[in-house]
Amino acid sequence: MMQSLKYWLSEHPSIVNFRWDHTQSFGSTWSFLFAAIAVYVVANVTLHSFLSLVLSKRRRVPLGPIPAIHSLCVSLISAVIFAGILYSAAAEIRDTRWFWHRTKTISTPFQWFLCFPLGTRPSGRVFFWSYVFYLSRSLHLFRTFVTILRHRKLTFFHLLNQSILLWMSFLWLEFSQSFQVLAILLATLLYSVVYGYRFWTAIGLPSACFPFVVNCQVVLLACNLICHFGVLLLHFVKGGCNGMGAWGFNSVLNGIILCLFLNFYVKMHLRKKNVEDSDGQGDSSSSSKSEIKLE
Repeated sequence: MMQSLKYWLSEHPSIVNFRWDHTQSFGSTWSFLFAAIAVYVVANVTLHSFLSLVLSKRRRVPLGPIPAIHSLCVSLISAVIFAGILYSAAAEIRDTRWFWHRTKTISTPFQWFLCFPLGTRPSGRVFFWSYVFYLSRSLHLFRTFVTILRHRKLTFFHLLNQSILLWMSFLWLEFSQSFQVLAILLATLLYSVVYGYRFWTAIGLPSACFPFVVNCQVVLLACNLICHFGVLLLHFVKGGCNGMGAWGFNSVLNGIILCLFLNFYVKMHLRKKNVEDSDGQGDSSSSSKSEIKLE
């Protein structure tokens, strides 16, 4: 069983021989990236504007089991990507240890997770799963349509956040950026838990007594921030990490997400405090609002 799982997740020829190529990999061109982001933004703004014109603000569009099915699919796919890149990372470490001593950039597996050796190309096992992660972003983009139809809400933060995450996953592949393996492991672990929780609540099971999704997002942002300092330290101490130009640009994008999220997080707690002061029922209100904001 384990050997079969290991084969399909890290040793299959399609995984081992994968190569990020603009002529063969779907969605691998800059034109596709810009077009996808433009279509995503325009389609959501158009849908929100159309519903605002034809329906009252409080009216919701019934979606039946679609949100629950979507959450379950994202959770399962994220779990598969997590297992696949974990197995693949172990195989890559096993196969490339001999190369580390030549580059003198890394010497331990943890350093490899943070810092690819200079000259790394986007091919092989981990980049296959990075590509799958990039393609899976389309499922996350679909969540925005669900939010508009169910809650009639569309925020600038959500559009920007989803667009930035799609852009970042593209840059990981395009420039063989360091840190992407650990970033994907952290992100897919979070997504499998968060969307599993959303599926749990969507089928009518009890929700947490605290803003579960928001707290998970805080943990992910904190881990990413710590790891970014680790990449920067290794880059200067060990003589260079691959894809640092893309890493710098992605760090700026991460900084934008962090600032926007912290602004939302502070406002959420201020609103919670005000509601508690007025009627003592702020917990459930703030929790439901936070779920809507981060969907």
